Amino acid sequence: MPPVGANCAYPTITRDGTICTHCYTDILHVKRRMGHPQPDSGCTYPHTFLTLRIRRCYSTSYISFASPRMKNAARTHRVSTSDDVEVSTYLGIASALQSEQPSPRETAPVSGQEAIVILDFGSQYSMLIARRIRECHVYCEILPSNTSWERVAQLNPKGFILSGGPASVYAPDAPLAPDYVFEKGLPILGICYGMQTIAHQLGGKVAPGEKREYGHSVLHLDVEDCPLFDGLPPSSPVWMSHGDVVTVLPPGFKALAYTENSPYAVIGNDQNIYGLQFHPEVTHTPQGRRIIENFAYGICGCSGSWTPAQFITESVARIREQVKDGKVVCALSGGVDSAVTATLMHRAIGDNLTCFFINNGLLRSEEPERVLNTFANNLKVHVVYVEATDRFLRRLCGVVDPEQKRRIVGEEFIYVFEEEAAKLGAVDFLAQGTVYPDVVESASSAENKAAARIKSHHNVGGLPTTMRLNLVEPLRYLFKDEVREVGLALGLPEEMIWRQPFPGPGLSIRVIGEVTKERLDILRAADWIVMNEVKKAKLYGQLWQSFAVLTDVRSVGVMGDARTYGYLIAVRAVTSIDAMTADWARLPYELLDRIADRIINEVPYVNRVVYDVTSKPPATIEWE
Repeated sequence: MPPVGANCAYPTITRDGTICTHCYTDILHVKRRMGHPQPDSGCTYPHTFLTLRIRRCYSTSYISFASPRMKNAARTHRVSTSDDVEVSTYLGIASALQSEQPSPRETAPVSGQEAIVILDFGSQYSMLIARRIRECHVYCEILPSNTSWERVAQLNPKGFILSGGPASVYAPDAPLAPDYVFEKGLPILGICYGMQTIAHQLGGKVAPGEKREYGHSVLHLDVEDCPLFDGLPPSSPVWMSHGDVVTVLPPGFKALAYTENSPYAVIGNDQNIYGLQFHPEVTHTPQGRRIIENFAYGICGCSGSWTPAQFITESVARIREQVKDGKVVCALSGGVDSAVTATLMHRAIGDNLTCFFINNGLLRSEEPERVLNTFANNLKVHVVYVEATDRFLRRLCGVVDPEQKRRIVGEEFIYVFEEEAAKLGAVDFLAQGTVYPDVVESASSAENKAAARIKSHHNVGGLPTTMRLNLVEPLRYLFKDEVREVGLALGLPEEMIWRQPFPGPGLSIRVIGEVTKERLDILRAADWIVMNEVKKAKLYGQLWQSFAVLTDVRSVGVMGDARTYGYLIAVRAVTSIDAMTADWARLPYELLDRIADRIINEVPYVNRVVYDVTSKPPATIEWE
């Protein structure tokens, strides 16, 4: 931990360019929020979730979706889920009291010669499907199941994927595929509910299964010449998650594969319409990626030409068309999303971009210095440093509820940002690093009646209605891994690209209970030790996140022959591919011993250290 005070060896640069002798901490970047399987389903399936109307704690009861359409399908045979709002990108605020707000003006979708359209029926897994398609270098978008053909046609679709969903197709007002899906003659792949709606709408029958099927199963192929099965073995493991089954095939369809409990595990016809009862998008289906590749390349005829370089070229052109000669401001966080956003904006409009770095006092140790140096050395853009620690701490005084902390931090950030932007004179646009999961997960019930929402994502639905700036969101259709690929193609340093995620509200949600300067200093010191030891052990790049949490627990100890009553620090380290699920990291005992020993000896008021060995689910990555 660097020293604090007049002799500080880590001076921060103030907004006017002078040197400040105080040591503040770190600012962010944020991970999107993920979800959890139903606690009593026995499901270990990795998935991403739609938002629910009300936040619930984990329980063994089913939580039903809140949209009007789903209320009529309450007796569904689908699995409902609990919801976890993990983290969101920093810029923006969560809407107070769950109030509805208009979404930002839609950014034009990525142009291109080919795309696959995923029509979402409220699935838990739609983003996983999209990720698998994108991994084929084929552009795709997730759209609500009731999207008009005019919107879909803009993407020049080469095929449709119909997602799963929580409804039963035979239930009143269950969502169905639009007529154009079957009228345009394009290839169709239905997954789980998507397969059942194909069967239901084309003359087959779907009914509750005698036995629900959740978990591993073995798929056996019935045919040898199906292009969907190109390169697959005769039998392979798949992952099932359904209660309804197709009992009668539509005219012209035949069974292509079966499992022990599903005679129609895969169906198809000679018009390139296929249905899968299992989930090919998950790692639990080892041949799933091959199936999706076969659909994208062999059946839809996609070329796989969508690359980071193509995205950069198109994005720069779109930004110039939207902004023209306008002035743009952008908030830098130190994370990859804001860095890539600023780099794209600067490449497109040059000095018409001004970036702000706001120190909210909720940052890790040395973070302002590192961020400013990195941007100065790599981005070559005009960055205005704003010291706002006192403002944020005043607003957080006495607040213990984590959702209120999030709202306050986001709200105050917007106020500070607008005040500073006003000093520049006329400003027309706000650039922000909204990424695709933010957009999909924040879809309001007005946009997709098969989904409901618990809260607005900071970057998507939570901006104040009085905000006077138009939005520019060049990353709006990218996943996090794609943002990193674009960042590397833009020449950003790997240190910035592979920085571990950091929550938007900063350390305020890693201080359990009230946020004070004293408690922040304690947490910063402990977090510095965790990060320092993890990096010395050369494990930083192998961990999704590693950090310390200052709990609101105090315990008795003995130090120096005297009784102590000190704080308990929790150390959290997880491994993950995309934060949809996460496992606690099996750190070496020697490393944990060094971390605990240093924290106890170097951090005042702490006398106990514990290591969090809970995976996600059932826990979240962050404690609040």
